[in-house]
Amino acid sequence: MKVGEKIKNLRLAQELTQEDLANRADLTKGFISLLERDLQSPSLDTLELILNALDTTPGHFFADSGPDIVVFSPGKRVVIEEEGVTKEVLIAGAQGREMDILLVTLSPGSSTAKEEPHYGDECGLVLAGKIAITLGKDLYKASKGDAFYYTANKQHWIENRSANVAKILWISAPPSF
Repeated sequence: MKVGEKIKNLRLAQELTQEDLANRADLTKGFISLLERDLQSPSLDTLELILNALDTTPGHFFADSGPDIVVFSPGKRVVIEEEGVTKEVLIAGAQGREMDILLVTLSPGSSTAKEEPHYGDECGLVLAGKIAITLGKDLYKASKGDAFYYTANKQHWIENRSANVAKILWISAPPSF
């Protein structure tokens, strides 16, 4: 494992400069530069200062994450059944990811649970049927081929008020499943 390269990747992921990291860890920019190029090795105490500055733990830092999974087969999906609503989490195990993506099937007359306002954005594409989206006191209608997007800062839910099944590809950021 190249410690310096991993520190650099964590720093860049947080959009920090070498100077920002050095200031947070009470080190010099020159030391961070040498460390990131694997020309310098940190002591355990120094590594702890750097990991704290990067808001991570030694356990997380040294965990062998293995290769990234890029393709998720249907057999890996998590299915959540509710009254008249089936949610398939298409990318299971979304820890550390920035969004959830679901295939939602709504039986005629069904609706998703009413969600209280929360931080995040939700969007989707109606694949089949028609839906009604309630955002606070406002109602929006969408049908096959329509895309939707909203900030989740009002109570919200999606309904199928028609006599046919509705399917939507639904994306939520940050993840909630």
